[in-house]
Amino acid sequence: MTPDDVHAALMARNPRAKCLATRALHAADSSGLTRSSGVADEVPVPGRPERPALVHPAKLARRGLGTEYGRAALIHAIAHIEFNAINLGLDAAYRYRGLPADYYADWLSMAADESRHFEMLNDRLADFGYTYGDFDAHNGLWEMAVKTAHDPMVRMALVPRVLEARGLDVTPGIIDKLKRVGDAKTVAIFEQILEEEVPHVEIGTRWFRYFAEPRGLDPDTTFFALLDEYMNGGPPGPYNLPARREARFSEPELDELTARDARRS
Repeated sequence: MTPDDVHAALMARNPRAKCLATRALHAADSSGLTRSSGVADEVPVPGRPERPALVHPAKLARRGLGTEYGRAALIHAIAHIEFNAINLGLDAAYRYRGLPADYYADWLSMAADESRHFEMLNDRLADFGYTYGDFDAHNGLWEMAVKTAHDPMVRMALVPRVLEARGLDVTPGIIDKLKRVGDAKTVAIFEQILEEEVPHVEIGTRWFRYFAEPRGLDPDTTFFALLDEYMNGGPPGPYNLPARREARFSEPELDELTARDARRS
């Protein structure tokens, strides 16, 4: 496997083709990636289908879960996140070169997981008579990929440890609401996704520290400095502290997140 192979999957526009190519990469030998060096010169715009249309988040469909339309809109929104997460995993493997074999194994494994999540959600959308692209979406995840492309330490801090970790925080509440409306099939999908997202966030934690410590940077203080620089201080609470602990957030980090959230109140 070479960076060109990863790039081909990243640029695939058809969701099914992208999912199949991603899982094939995960099953392949990634040693060719460890022998390449440098950082990709440009941030490629990843392949995506013509739909969904990308709009401002305020223009997205309401997701009241009491109706099938509202549940379909929610499922589509999460499917879009998972589709973007495939691209984020592939880009992390494509963009940063000459790293340990475990780095590429982690990110290709994560991308393969996200491809399964996407297909599970898209299959569930079909139960409601929809498919991926039938609702509008936004481009926030990929915008952060562009902002962090210059430095793998910044990417590790802000994509898995903020954007993906946000899913750990909000998914339990979504599951509770779906249980109240009796949607057991969607609940089962979301529960599986929640369980499998914890290791993805942990991958971000591990490699963030890998990049920070040789620079003489304290990971805890550096994480919050990056939140201040790029994300206006970080996401609001409440936080899923048990899941974040599983993903190897330190106790000082959790304390500071909680304190920052209290100061916003």
